[in-house]
Amino acid sequence: MKLKPDWFLLGMIGATVLAWAVPEPGAAGGWMHPELLTKAGVALIFFLHGVALSFAALKAGTLRWPLHLLVQTSTFVLFPLLGLAINAALGDALSAELRLGLFFLCALPSTVSSSVAMTATAHGNVAGAVFNATLSSLLGVFLTPLWVAGAMHSGGQSVPVGPVILDLVRWLVLPLVVGQACRPWLAAWAKRNKPRISLIDRGTILLLVYTSFCDSFKQGIWSGNSPGQLWLVTGICAVLFALVLGVMARTARALRFSREDTIAAIFCGSKKTLASGVPMAKLIFGAHPGLGLILLPIMIYHPLQLVVCGLLVQRWGRTAPTVSST
Repeated sequence: MKLKPDWFLLGMIGATVLAWAVPEPGAAGGWMHPELLTKAGVALIFFLHGVALSFAALKAGTLRWPLHLLVQTSTFVLFPLLGLAINAALGDALSAELRLGLFFLCALPSTVSSSVAMTATAHGNVAGAVFNATLSSLLGVFLTPLWVAGAMHSGGQSVPVGPVILDLVRWLVLPLVVGQACRPWLAAWAKRNKPRISLIDRGTILLLVYTSFCDSFKQGIWSGNSPGQLWLVTGICAVLFALVLGVMARTARALRFSREDTIAAIFCGSKKTLASGVPMAKLIFGAHPGLGLILLPIMIYHPLQLVVCGLLVQRWGRTAPTVSST
């Protein structure tokens, strides 16, 4: 099987290298004004998500409550508990920023577009995937900062939860709602220009990745982290993904889910969002000098989940029945 190179993954590497080579423009006080650029970029991303989101597809997936409960429990309970256990076991083997990044990865909501696309290609419950991906994004506005604040408080740090949630509502939820309200006028345009919208969406995320790493490189945060620590993070991400993938598959089987619901549960319940994770990190951690390190685990987890789930899509797509229900 041939895996096509993903320009977005290559773009993440390029944005990181550019931040290392030329950090000044995207660092605090730089001419790009990252404090303003971040919020404008976040608002644009979620406005476009709102325009693209089909309310009819969302409504169609509301009735499968065992599926929804399993996916959301995995995303916001199982993952964070595993994150706490991993950090407790690691001790001082990783820097504080990387440990925080691992927990931030575990506290993030699920992906939206890739989970739905993969569920559709594998002939799974597409309506259920749309509902869970959207619900996860909305719950993440409140639950992700609460989990992060709790983890940081236990480590002697603090995050002002109220202002953070208000910021997330203002720059994530409100643009999403505005985009959804504009669908009667923009839905047809969005459908015609889906590739361009995806390009804008991903390009904005790459811009946020660049500004996220600029302060880290400018202040020399990376000098205290050996290559061994980065390999350790990669191994932890792989084990974490494999563990949750196995738990989701076994639980769906134990609950006697249909083939379609099982596929949706595995894809939605095991994945974490980079598209929302980068903007959320910028809003939650603000000008934290170690933001680049905090983002590293999700940047490792993202391609890992795409490759493994891509293999599963091919396997399940070939073995799908001729007629499948959603």
